[in-house]
Amino acid sequence: MVRNLKWLGAAFEAFLGIPALGGLFIISMGYTPLGFMLVFHIVVLVLSITRLKRISVGPIVGITASVLGFIPFLGMMLHWAAALALSIDALLTPREQVHMTKEDDRF
Repeated sequence: MVRNLKWLGAAFEAFLGIPALGGLFIISMGYTPLGFMLVFHIVVLVLSITRLKRISVGPIVGITASVLGFIPFLGMMLHWAAALALSIDALLTPREQVHMTKEDDRF
């Protein structure tokens, strides 16, 4: 599931990184795609930490792109970087997930 969400995030970020089309989409929607993607990347990061027990770089780059995405050329390049980081992260994410047992819960 986390792997699929990373691929989906990479596709969204690639769309938002298209020079004229992505910027026009973001501006025409009142910058709400950036807010949506910020929440999306936070959810993927939390799921990656809880289910896979590791911190993923892709969602962190995506969070950065969502926060700074309103800056015209920097935002475009950050969306490209996020799409690339999420794609690589999805390729390196294992298919099977680590499930916590009662012995792992020490808190």
